[in-house]
Amino acid sequence: MKLKYITTLISGTAVLLSVSCKKELTDLNKNPNSSETAQPEYLLTAASKATADTYWGTSNNMDASLLFVQHWAKIQYTDPDRYIYTNTGFQELWTVGYTRGIYNLNQIIKLADAQVNPNPNYKGVALVLRSWVFTLLTDNYGDIPYKQSSNIAQFVTPAYDKQKDVYFALLDDLKNAQATLDPAGKAIAGDVIYGNSITKWKKFANSLRLRIALRIADREPEKSKQVLQEIAAEGSGYISSNDEIAKFGYLDSPNQNPISNLFDTRDDYRVSKTIVDKLFDLNDPRLPVYISKTAAATPAEYVGLPNGLLPGDASNIGFTKTSKPGAYFLAPKAPAVIISYAEVLFDRAEAAARGFTSEDAEDLYKQAIQASFNQYGVSGSTVDTYLAQPKVQYNAANYKKSIGEQKWIALFGQGLEAFAEWRRLDYPVLQPAVQGVLDGKLPVRFIYPGTEQSLNGANYRAAVANQGADALTTKLWFDVN
Repeated sequence: MKLKYITTLISGTAVLLSVSCKKELTDLNKNPNSSETAQPEYLLTAASKATADTYWGTSNNMDASLLFVQHWAKIQYTDPDRYIYTNTGFQELWTVGYTRGIYNLNQIIKLADAQVNPNPNYKGVALVLRSWVFTLLTDNYGDIPYKQSSNIAQFVTPAYDKQKDVYFALLDDLKNAQATLDPAGKAIAGDVIYGNSITKWKKFANSLRLRIALRIADREPEKSKQVLQEIAAEGSGYISSNDEIAKFGYLDSPNQNPISNLFDTRDDYRVSKTIVDKLFDLNDPRLPVYISKTAAATPAEYVGLPNGLLPGDASNIGFTKTSKPGAYFLAPKAPAVIISYAEVLFDRAEAAARGFTSEDAEDLYKQAIQASFNQYGVSGSTVDTYLAQPKVQYNAANYKKSIGEQKWIALFGQGLEAFAEWRRLDYPVLQPAVQGVLDGKLPVRFIYPGTEQSLNGANYRAAVANQGADALTTKLWFDVN
């Protein structure tokens, strides 16, 4: 997987974080004995690994979005669970997203365009991954640099694009990627997601298009419908089985899953009481997969921790009497899931419920739940028993509730995606943290990194003027209700 090259390939370029050096200094720093052109396969591996690590890691997942959607809770150092952050609290997604993700993927695109014998599949794959990274950024911050972020030499302090414009541009990028990717074309190397299966990359591209089309559906339903019609006409389809899940697979230490790495040395996270109670209420067979039994014997065996307790109150409940995430998620090789088959089915169900397609929403909803069960090794009559429960049965009159609650369960561990979907669908109904500091509200976005205020101040202020206060409680454009 060429992971040993990652450290040397991750760019040190201070994109969006500092002013550029003068050209003369840049020239002095050139090494005459080394190549100035990186190989696309190494850039691809590096960008995939760096983005997966921050997407699945501490700052954006465990210390933020997983707490916001009440999948996880904190039993020590509970400030994040009470929505207390400094202006560096959300730095990592921005920094890694731009400097190690988008920068390297832009280099791949430039290399693909400049080569005498180009390989368009590198460009297509890079466009798909770059669209995913941009989606993570705009989903969480709102307005972000998009157009000017591709040329850091010219735009040291890039302007922010409005969220609507970013989403529309990403839909165009993914359409372009879809047309560029050619299963009969040249093979690519360094692909640690699909191992050079360009057919699967085309399905991944369409699945991302579907995700974004639904992000904007409450604002721009006609555009959403148009995108889905284009996907149907193109014919490559969506991710269509659990074998086609878009995910980054980890190895043993030191290239292990970030969650596994953290739990090797720390003990300050537990599973939220909110989701444990929901799984119990629905007799959900995913409970023992998602949740570990308490270390000490307890009547329920699986015990969640309320979100947002004061440190003393949280620890007094008991480290050994509250549940950690399940062994599946703590394993070194547990994958970072980007888009699951279950999510795609839920998205197709919603598209049908909105009248964007002629598919059967209820049938797709049932298939989505079954796909989630199968993803975690649950099969057989258990699925039918679960689906038969009145609390689980599809409600066409309130499809957002049915899909929102079940998607929230299926996205366990995927904090950033669960956070975006909870804001968009408004289900499940969550109560603010017990000792939250937002006047009875829950967070609905990330705040911009403090470095943007100091190093890109004029553009930062313009974005805030357009979008609203740079606060956790300011709703983004896509978040209508």
